[in-house]
Amino acid sequence: MVGIILASHGELATGILQSATMIFGEQANVKACTLMPSEGPEDIKRKMEEAVASFDTDEIVFMIDLWGGTPFNQASALIEGHQDKWAILTGLNLPMLIEAFAARFSSEVAHEIASKVLVTAREGVKALPEELEPEVVVSEAAPTQKQGAIPEGTVIGDGKIKYVLARIDTRLLHGQVATAWTKSTNPDRIIVVSDSVAKDDLRRNMIEQAAPPGVKANVVPINKMIEVSKDPRFGGMRALLLFETPQDVVRVLEGGMDLKEVNLGSIAHSTGKVVVTRAVAMDNSDLEALETIKNMGVSVDVRKVPADSSENFDNMLKKAKDELAKIGDKK
Repeated sequence: MVGIILASHGELATGILQSATMIFGEQANVKACTLMPSEGPEDIKRKMEEAVASFDTDEIVFMIDLWGGTPFNQASALIEGHQDKWAILTGLNLPMLIEAFAARFSSEVAHEIASKVLVTAREGVKALPEELEPEVVVSEAAPTQKQGAIPEGTVIGDGKIKYVLARIDTRLLHGQVATAWTKSTNPDRIIVVSDSVAKDDLRRNMIEQAAPPGVKANVVPINKMIEVSKDPRFGGMRALLLFETPQDVVRVLEGGMDLKEVNLGSIAHSTGKVVVTRAVAMDNSDLEALETIKNMGVSVDVRKVPADSSENFDNMLKKAKDELAKIGDKK
């Protein structure tokens, strides 16, 4: 029987599985994997790997809450090499899981089940009163001509990219960025600025696939981003920039990019770093880079999501200095 893995932020996956079980009865080869507030990407990845290992089939459908979120990104990494027998669906809801349970009686192929489930998942969203349903407008659009490359030297708009957000986040494009930040800043393009990711085909493809509807995502090396920032052909673009490290931000600033503000979302903890907040850890290199950003006249807004209040950046730097000094004294 085709395996089904439900994955979500918080207990959503567990709750939907419980609801479906009440309606359809106990099912084999089904696991709920949850990403809890205190956990990270490796935790949900481990849970999904354990679920796969527990199944007696190599045909698997992942049903995940949110396109571009951490559970989706980790499932996307796991599916590499298994695309012929695995499938990922997002927008997890109860009708799609019930349909999957029913479809398993007539099919042992994950892709066939996924195709059936897609239809039911979309049809499961209805409204009462029916007047709330949007009208479907069918227009006869004229065929568009494929445009050639814009000639060098062309100035579009004012010739300058509008940076709606520049964010430091070790996780780069994940649920908080793909939903909350994208909705609050309304970019038309998400650009991950990273030499390491640009060289990693898997990570680059995952990021490009994780872009929310209506927004394109690209991965650009640092020097290329500096060039693009000075090219007037990109005028009018509304860009959301994502950096893995504060050191990368320093490089683009030194290269001439005009950033007024940087949002500090997270810096992951690793050996040699001290914990400053729940989301931010620093070593001496991080501290030096963030101080450089500040000294270059760029304000630093410390928030995980738009609804949060901004934390005191100067207090964070002081705490990091004190904690790192303690480590230095012990050596």
